[in-house]
Amino acid sequence: MFLHKQIIAFRPDKSDLIFAIKTYIAAMLSLFIAFYLNLSYPMWAIGTVYIIVTPFSGTVSSKAVFRLVGTLLGGAVAVLLLPKLINTPLSFTFVLALWVGFSLYISLLDRSPRSYIFTICGFTTVMVVATSINSIDTVSVFDTALNRILETSIAVVCVALIFSILFPKHIGPVIKLRVDNTLKDSKELFTQIMHNQINQESSQTLINKLTKDVSELHVLAEHLGYEKSKFSGMTKPVQEILNQVTMLLANITTISERFKEMDHYDLAYRSVLSSLHDQVLNYLSQLHSDHQINLHTINQAFKIEYKNIESLLRAEQRIMFEGVKMDIRHLIQNVFYIREIWASILDGKKKLPKNIISPLTYYPILHRDSGFAVRSGLAAALAIIISCFIWIFSGWKYGFMMLQITGVSACILAAIDNPVPALKMFVRGAFYSSILALVYVLFILPSVKEFWQLALVLAPPLIYLVTMYAHPPLNGLAMPITVSFAMSLNLQNNYNIDMVTLIDTCLACIAGPIISAFSIYLIRSFTPEQSVKRILSQHYKSMYSSIYIPYGVQFRIHLRKMLDRIGILNSKAIPSIELRKKANEILIESCTTIDLSRLNDLQKRFQLSQKLKSRIWLLQSILDKTFRKLEKQLSIDLNDKNELIYSIQKLEKEAMLEDNIEIKNRILISTHNIRHGIIENL
Repeated sequence: MFLHKQIIAFRPDKSDLIFAIKTYIAAMLSLFIAFYLNLSYPMWAIGTVYIIVTPFSGTVSSKAVFRLVGTLLGGAVAVLLLPKLINTPLSFTFVLALWVGFSLYISLLDRSPRSYIFTICGFTTVMVVATSINSIDTVSVFDTALNRILETSIAVVCVALIFSILFPKHIGPVIKLRVDNTLKDSKELFTQIMHNQINQESSQTLINKLTKDVSELHVLAEHLGYEKSKFSGMTKPVQEILNQVTMLLANITTISERFKEMDHYDLAYRSVLSSLHDQVLNYLSQLHSDHQINLHTINQAFKIEYKNIESLLRAEQRIMFEGVKMDIRHLIQNVFYIREIWASILDGKKKLPKNIISPLTYYPILHRDSGFAVRSGLAAALAIIISCFIWIFSGWKYGFMMLQITGVSACILAAIDNPVPALKMFVRGAFYSSILALVYVLFILPSVKEFWQLALVLAPPLIYLVTMYAHPPLNGLAMPITVSFAMSLNLQNNYNIDMVTLIDTCLACIAGPIISAFSIYLIRSFTPEQSVKRILSQHYKSMYSSIYIPYGVQFRIHLRKMLDRIGILNSKAIPSIELRKKANEILIESCTTIDLSRLNDLQKRFQLSQKLKSRIWLLQSILDKTFRKLEKQLSIDLNDKNELIYSIQKLEKEAMLEDNIEIKNRILISTHNIRHGIIENL
């Protein structure tokens, strides 16, 4: 698919043009310096610019730093490996494949910007050793690695410099807007729930959007340390806001679920619910930074509203409303903390307010898929092996470039569920860039004598293609065309037009992604359904872990990880109606883990009768067994479900005999929430 309709309809705006021109200036500056220093492969410098560039200065700077570190490490590994293995091609092939696969595996386990180090490290080793072998008689591996490091350094410095000086676009204001919108959406959701103005579908859509926003904000926040806006260095406070928003979403979701259950019995209480909503917002508006939040005294602020509501409740609704009261207390605490942290950030303070203790040292523990990372590493290793074997047994001179492109294409798209379509687009882009390169080599470059002439003739395609970078799906075609075109020209100080070299280079740029696509297709290409099922399986693994986690800081970290997983899930296209329904239900299940943790706290920290403790322990063991079963097959039979219901009934019956009203209510609230939030969805 050439995307001709989208290309014809595409009209770059002002920001696209500014971004493209800045990128072009950085590319030409890096190319000029590479020429001036008479480096061996100036194409690496210009190609690096077009690979790492993004609209935001902070993102560009972070990628530049980590790319440079990754290049240094990759070059060092190449210098260590090649002299020892150069005379044993098969051993060299398997060691190189193992290194690339391992580097990619480590990279995919880390969702911070520093993961870029390991991605770059892996394929830089490939690029250095391939070039060294191709020039083994004239250039040492150390000199090749040094050239690669110099060319990369020139590229990243030029990009970081240009994007910091010329109309810098900071990521901080974007985060501010996204956080403000997230808080606004949370307030709107709470208002709609309290006024019964939202249906199930729209409620789920808004909650899914909020979880997705939290996941995306996490990625953006990690780049704050690399820019010069007033939000520079605010990564930890923003991450703590996301922790609090996670808890806030859990509270709003459980409040919504309790009201839905209460509505099944009677709607009379709805007539006075709006006054509680108004009082909650009024109470929040009166809180100041010197105010000390006390969960046990918050109920006193809403005593009249609670009394009015309780007078209209039926007996079956009372325990549900006790759960609502508990969630409102925690909601107020979360909103207060969010406002405090956000005000501190806007004042330029990098430390959290004294009354807020963060569970984070620096980086939150979020969703990781080790199975996905293993299969991605194996696919990359297989691609390297195939490419090396083709090079070795064919004797093709430009097999070294095919190996380089294979290493790059197998790594840079590895985070996608199914990179095969993107790699097919990459192949198309390489083909189209070959045609463009042929036109330049045959008709344009022969007339170029000076660098300014070269810069002038390269400007139209390079600027136009980069304007598409921010526009899916055009970016999937524009980037490979741009990078392949810049690399295929193989510009040198003493440039000679060689059609055989050009054709070989173009063939290598096409063959590399084909090999990567084939390897990924064999080992780790996931359909959307398979990807969703993997996430659901990991969700249930986290569910049985929740049973034994104490309620507090450790639980907040765990819930953040679970809701982050849901945010990732909500970013995927789920064609199956059944899986989409299940994906919506796991948010409610995740929020109900609060009650699993609270039951564990009751058992461990309170003086309960031995019989009550044994009933809680029995429910925990059955839940553990159920979640482990769901982890493997995503469904349970009716007998398992009935066993859970029977265990909860026994616990509730025992709790009714408890003399301590607080303990009794807490157990009944938790068991009710577990029944309706988890068991009914199974």
